[in-house]
Amino acid sequence: MGIRLVNAAGRAGLDVDGRLVDLESSSGGRFGADVMDAIADWDALCDWASGLDADAGDGTIDESTFGPPVTRSQKVFGVGLNYRGHAAEAGLDIPKEPLIFTKFPSCLAGPRADVVLTSERVDYEVELVAVIGRSGRNIDEGRAIDHVAGYCVGQDISDRALQFAGKPPQFSMGKSADTYGPIGPAVVSLDAFDDPNDLPLWCEVSGERLQEDRTNDLIFPVPELVAYLSRYCTLEPGDLIFTGTPAGVGAVRDPRRYLQPGDEITSGIDGIGILQNRCVES
Repeated sequence: MGIRLVNAAGRAGLDVDGRLVDLESSSGGRFGADVMDAIADWDALCDWASGLDADAGDGTIDESTFGPPVTRSQKVFGVGLNYRGHAAEAGLDIPKEPLIFTKFPSCLAGPRADVVLTSERVDYEVELVAVIGRSGRNIDEGRAIDHVAGYCVGQDISDRALQFAGKPPQFSMGKSADTYGPIGPAVVSLDAFDDPNDLPLWCEVSGERLQEDRTNDLIFPVPELVAYLSRYCTLEPGDLIFTGTPAGVGAVRDPRRYLQPGDEITSGIDGIGILQNRCVES
């Protein structure tokens, strides 16, 4: 069945069949109100949640109150050019190893947060985001998935004007403005999926579907990314991996399709949920 960890009005909770379970009150203080503490104690949380009744909960879920389900990541990684379809549309060769950049953790935003546009060339990129739940270094690829707490939906919002302002490009700056990392609506444990390596994902802007694919088109799947990153730095609970975006981004369309004030970005992954983020002027 899996569990769905949410940040409801600043408090850690579980979404149980559409009902909210407040972790601190429902566990008698075994777990606190901080989502980061819940992720750091992921195995114990999963064990405790497995004993919840189907009618558990303190009220109906209201996603309008949700903040990012991971709030203070030490590290937020992005992966460039990681879908075969996206590489093809960009006219670029398939990478031989992951192309890694970083997003500043301060860019993280909730599933209903506004996106504050920083130029006239801001782009959308729906992504599967892997949330690290167990620390490790030099992790073997065969057991790398055991270090992943779960998945959430992400938007790697990208200011292309800033990203490509110079040579070499400034990927991290272009992708790290405040609000440029919406995630959510929940961290969903991997046992909730029939096949966690093959999930449909899509993105619409103001009702127009612009991206649609499946995560089985990833060039470097999640276990390979976890193993690769852990060769160089210790992965900690709450670290995030934005795993890449499929074909259909605005910067390579003809004509190009950049985000405008008033646009609503709707991003979804089956089994996880959707983000709905309105674009506003800075």
